[in-house]
Amino acid sequence: MARDTLFRSLHDIGLAAWFGGTLANAVALNAAAGAPRKGRDRGAVANTGWDRWTPVNAVAIGAHLIGGAGVLTTSKHRLTAQHGAATMTITKLALTGAALGATGYARLLGRRVAAQTDVAVSDGTTAAKSTPPEVAAAQRQLAVFQWAIPALTGAMLVVNPYAEQQRANEAATDLAARIISH
Repeated sequence: MARDTLFRSLHDIGLAAWFGGTLANAVALNAAAGAPRKGRDRGAVANTGWDRWTPVNAVAIGAHLIGGAGVLTTSKHRLTAQHGAATMTITKLALTGAALGATGYARLLGRRVAAQTDVAVSDGTTAAKSTPPEVAAAQRQLAVFQWAIPALTGAMLVVNPYAEQQRANEAATDLAARIISH
């Protein structure tokens, strides 16, 4: 069995950063953007924070995807040989696809909000009474996606240990079979 420590590390660290950063921004940044007294400054605070996070998030997602592709390549024999491995892989790929889609769409929404720099808002995802309708609509959607992304990436974090337990069980079964056959 090939060692794939680098790929597994990229996969796990990238996912941890993706999850943790989006959760922290949902919990703290968007709410903290409501702190400035002027409603017009609130949007700028949220936009600045998200603009600073976006490149880090892109690197984290890239690391996760590169690591995942590497793990898949080094353990592709498991997909056909181990019961449940293909289903687990499809589950992980579906969650990854959903998280990527949610992240990409949230970024588009964020760009719509950020495009109008001199707009009053209540906080990063809550419109003020004077917020233009198109910005308010994007903020309403962002209010959902700010939680959807950590939920999806969190689900991926939960699935990973389950998959690792499958792998450990396979190794134990293979060892037992080798001992019995000799």
